[in-house]
Amino acid sequence: MKIPRHIFREYDIRGVADRDLEDDLARELGRAFAFVLRKDVGTPRVAVARDGRLSSDRLFAALTEGLLAGGADVIYVGVGPTPMLYFAAHHLETHGAVMITASHNPAPDNGFKMMRGKASFYGKDIQALADLIEQEVALAEPPAARGKLTETRVEAAYIESVRQSSRLAHTNVRFVIDAGNGAAGPLGVATLSALGLAPEALYCDIDGTFPNHHPDPTVPANLAALRERVLATGATLGVAWDGDGDRIGAIDETGEVVWGDKLLLLYARALLREHPGATILGEVKCSETLYADIAKHGGRPLVWKTGHSLIKTKMKEEHALLAGEMSGHMFFADRWPGFDDAVYATVRLVEIVAAEGKTLRELLADVPPTFVTPEIRVDCPDALKFAVVADVVAHYRGKRPVLDIDGGRFDFGDGAWGLCRASNTQPVLVLRFEASTPERRDEIRREVEGVVAEAIRRAAEAGGRT
Repeated sequence: MKIPRHIFREYDIRGVADRDLEDDLARELGRAFAFVLRKDVGTPRVAVARDGRLSSDRLFAALTEGLLAGGADVIYVGVGPTPMLYFAAHHLETHGAVMITASHNPAPDNGFKMMRGKASFYGKDIQALADLIEQEVALAEPPAARGKLTETRVEAAYIESVRQSSRLAHTNVRFVIDAGNGAAGPLGVATLSALGLAPEALYCDIDGTFPNHHPDPTVPANLAALRERVLATGATLGVAWDGDGDRIGAIDETGEVVWGDKLLLLYARALLREHPGATILGEVKCSETLYADIAKHGGRPLVWKTGHSLIKTKMKEEHALLAGEMSGHMFFADRWPGFDDAVYATVRLVEIVAAEGKTLRELLADVPPTFVTPEIRVDCPDALKFAVVADVVAHYRGKRPVLDIDGGRFDFGDGAWGLCRASNTQPVLVLRFEASTPERRDEIRREVEGVVAEAIRRAAEAGGRT
C-alpha cells in the first residue's frame, strides 16, 4: 500500500485530512496497530477518542473498522481532549489507545496520537507501523476473530479523580479560561465547576472550524481575547488551552504572557516544599533561570530533549515528579499519572495562586530578569538538517561548554546560551538565545546564526556533489 510517509512523524501521525488521511489509510492504520498489540496480548483492548474537527468522525469510523478487523476490542470514550484519552487508558487499563486529533494545527488537518499500554507510542515504533502498512503485513496475518465495539464514558471518573487530587479549598481567585473552541472546553469547565471554581469562559464550546482564533497559546496573537477580558474584568490571571487540551498557556494580571518555563518554575517551587530533593525535568529551550531556581529550592534539575513523548519516557526512567516544556506541556507525576493535561495544570496553578495569595507577577518577582528570543525557525531540508546541526555542534565543541542531547545548547557564561536543534516534525532548524542583557543576547544570536548559515552552505554544497 502506498502511503504518505511524511505524515508519520516523531510523536504522532498528522497531515491534511482530505489529502493525506484517506479512509483506506486510517483503516489500515487501525489494522496494523491491532496487529502490533496482538503481539503483546491475544485480544487487545484499545480506547479511542476524538476531538471536534470536521474530519474526526470520518476518521473514527475508518480507524475503528481497522482495529476491529485486526482483532482488537475497541472502547469508544467519546469526544474530548487528549488528556481524557490518556486518563481512559489508565482508568480502564487498556492495552492501547488512539486519539484522533491534530492538536493545535489548522482546521483542515487531523491525525492520531497513540499509546501502547500506559506508555507513549512514538519514534521508531511509528516508523515501524508505517512499514507494516506499506508491506500489508497485518493483512497477511489476520486475527482469529473480529473485535467488538463498546462505548464507555469516563468524564465523571476524570472529574472525580481531579477532585480527589486537588487541594483547593474554597477560593475567590478570579480568572478567565479560553479554550479556543478546542476539545477541552466542555470537560474543562465541568471539572473546574466541580471544584467550586467559576472562571469566565471564552470559546469553551467545541467548534472544529475554530472560528474565533487559532487554538495555540504559544502564539501571543491568539491570546488577544483572553488578555482583553483579564484586563477588563480585573481578573488575577488568564489561562488558555490548546486545540486538544494537553498544553496550557497563561497571562498575568497585566496581560503579559507567562511562558512555559516560568509556569514550570512555579509548579516546581510548590512541589519541592512537599518533596524536597525531587527530580524535575525541563527541556533544552527552557531558561537557565528555571534550572537554577529548582536547584536553589532543593530540587534536582534535569535538562532533556524537546517532545512530550520523550519527556514522559524520561520521567519514568528518572522517577521525576514533574516536567514541563516551553510549549506548555506540563507533566505531573505527583498526585496525577504523569501525562500532560492542561485542565489539571490549570487546577494546580490556581492552587498555587490561592495558597500564596499573590498574583503570577508577584510570585515571579524574585526571578532574575533575562532577555530571550522566541523560537527562531530557519528553513532547512529534512535531508540536511541533522548534518547541519552536527556541523554547528562540532564548531563549538572545545570552544564552549556544549549540551548535545538534542541538537546543541552552547554555554556563553553568566547564564547566557544559544540553541540550535533540528525540528523532529518540520524541515526547519530551531534557534533560541538568552542573556542578561538584550545586547549580549543579540551578539550571541548574530554569532550563532553566522555559524548556522555557513553550515547550511557547506551541507548544500556537499549534497550537490553526491
